[in-house]
Amino acid sequence: MLQELTIKNFAIISSLHLGFTDGMTALTGETGAGKSIIIDAVSLLAGARSSMEYIRQGSDKCLVEGLFDLPKQQEFQLLMEELGIEVDEAGLIVQRDLNISGKSVSRVNGRIVTLANLRRIGQFLVDIQGQNDHQELMHPESHLRLLDSFGDADFQELKTVYQAAYRSYNNLVNQVRKFKQNEQSFVQRIDMLTFQQEEIGNAELSLGEEERLVEEREKLTNYQKIVDSLSYSYQAMTNEESSSLDVIGSASQELQTIASLDKDYENISDNVHSAYYLLQDAVTEIGRQLDLLELDEERLDLVNERLELIHQLKRKYGDSIEAILNYYDKISQELLDSDFSGDKLEKLEKELILKEEKLHKLAVKLQVSRKKMGKKLEAAIQNELKDLYMENARFEVKFKEINFASEGIDEAEFYITTNPGEPLKPLVKVASGGEISRVMLALKTIFSTTQGLTSIVFDEVDTGVSGRVAQAIADKIYQIGKNSQALCITHLPQVAAKADHQLFIRKEIVDGRTLTKVEELTEKERTEEIARMLAGTEITDLTVRHAKELLQLAKK
Repeated sequence: MLQELTIKNFAIISSLHLGFTDGMTALTGETGAGKSIIIDAVSLLAGARSSMEYIRQGSDKCLVEGLFDLPKQQEFQLLMEELGIEVDEAGLIVQRDLNISGKSVSRVNGRIVTLANLRRIGQFLVDIQGQNDHQELMHPESHLRLLDSFGDADFQELKTVYQAAYRSYNNLVNQVRKFKQNEQSFVQRIDMLTFQQEEIGNAELSLGEEERLVEEREKLTNYQKIVDSLSYSYQAMTNEESSSLDVIGSASQELQTIASLDKDYENISDNVHSAYYLLQDAVTEIGRQLDLLELDEERLDLVNERLELIHQLKRKYGDSIEAILNYYDKISQELLDSDFSGDKLEKLEKELILKEEKLHKLAVKLQVSRKKMGKKLEAAIQNELKDLYMENARFEVKFKEINFASEGIDEAEFYITTNPGEPLKPLVKVASGGEISRVMLALKTIFSTTQGLTSIVFDEVDTGVSGRVAQAIADKIYQIGKNSQALCITHLPQVAAKADHQLFIRKEIVDGRTLTKVEELTEKERTEEIARMLAGTEITDLTVRHAKELLQLAKK
C-alpha cells in the first residue's frame, strides 16, 4: 500500500505531500487540475521513464518520493537480497530525482538502483491502469501472460521449472548450432593452439634461464680478456724475480718488529698481515680459475642459439619467459576444455535429445495446467461480467500449440461474444471501448484476490460509461479496494460516491504561476463535489439531494 507521497517541482505541482489509507480513494476535480500528474508521479516510482518536461518551469530539478508498505511476497524478499537493499517493517522508501540536465537518479531505502531494477521492484508496489492500458487486451500476445498471472503458487513453480529447463535446452541448441557453423574455424584454432603448445613445451623454458644464459655468453665472448687479466694478475703477485706477494710478506715481517712499540704501529702491522693472507687466497683463486678456463666455441654457439630461441618465443607469446609460460598454461587449459574429438557433436546431439524429451514433458504439464486454469478463468470472468451488466457475454480462452518458447508450447487468445446467438470472436475484433474496460476491470477484480497486489491505480478507466454500468464499475473498484488499496481518478459521481475517501484536486494562480492543490474532503464537502459532478456549473437543491442520496446508497 502507498502510505505517503511527496512531490516537489513536478509539472504544475510546486510542493505536495499526501497521505493515503487502505480501501478505495477517489481523486476528483476539474479537467486539467493535475489529477493525472499525480498518477504520473506514482508511475515514476514504479519505474516509468522520466522526461525533462516533468520539471516545473524555472526549477533545476524535481523530486518524487513514496513510502510503501513492505510487500510480503517471497519473491520480493529474494529481490531485495539480490540487490543488497536493507528492508525493515517500517516500509519501503522509493525516490526519483530528475535533473534539468536529463540525469535521473532512483533510490530505494537510500540505495541507488538502476531503472530496470526499479521496475522489478515497482511491480510489487503498484499497478497503474489507465485508458491506454486497456490496450493490453487488444494485443493477443499479452493474453497468455494475463492468463498465467491467474495461476496459483503450484502453477508458478511449474512454470519456473519449465523456464529453467528451456534456458538449458536453448543454450544447448545454440551450442550445437554454433558447433556446426564454426566447426572448421574451431578445428583451425585447435591446430594453431596445439602447434603453439608443442613449440613452447619443446623449448623446456625455465624461470631465470635467460639471465643465466646472457651471463654465460658474456663470459664466453670475453674469454681472452678474462684469461689475460687473470694471468697478468697471477704473474704480478707470484713472479720469482719481482713477486708482489713476497714484497708484501717482507713488509709484514718488518712491521711486526715494531708493532709492540706503539698501538698505531700494531694496527698497521695487523692490516698489512691481513692483506697478505687475503692476497694469498686471491692468488690461489686466480690460479684455480685459470685452470678451469677453457675456450668452448661450440658452447658459445649453443648459448647464442638458445637465446635466439627465447627471443623468437618472446616475440610471439610474451615479453618474458614468465609471460610465455603463463600463455602456455592458458592455451593448455583451453585445449583441455575444448573437446573437439570426433564424437563431440554426436554427444551434444544425444544430450539435446534427452533435454528435449524432458522439456516436452514439462511443457505438456504446463499446457494441461493452463487449460484447466483457462476454464476457471472463463467462469470467474463471466461471473464478474454479469455484475458489470454484460450478463449475455460468453468469454473463452482459446489455445494454439506452438514450438518450444520461453513461456511453453502455448499461445492463448481471449474470445468473447456479447450478444446471444452470436459466435465467439477474438476480443480484439468485437469488443467496444466500454466493453474492453469492463473486461479489464473483471480481470483486476479477480487478480486482486490472487496476486497480492499492494496498490492498484485506475486512471479514468470509467471513461465512456454511465448509468447502471458506471455504478457497477464503482462497485467493482470498491470490491478491489477490499483486497488491495485502490486509487481512482474519476469524473463519474457514482464512482466518487462509492469511495472510502475522496481527494479533491484543484488549480489556483499564485503570483502569476499555476499551482495544484489537494485536499481530503469532509462529508459535507463530498456532497458539494458530487453535486458539482452531477450538475456541472449550476448546482441546485435537487442535485445536492441527489448527491446525498448517492453517498447514502454507497454507505449501504
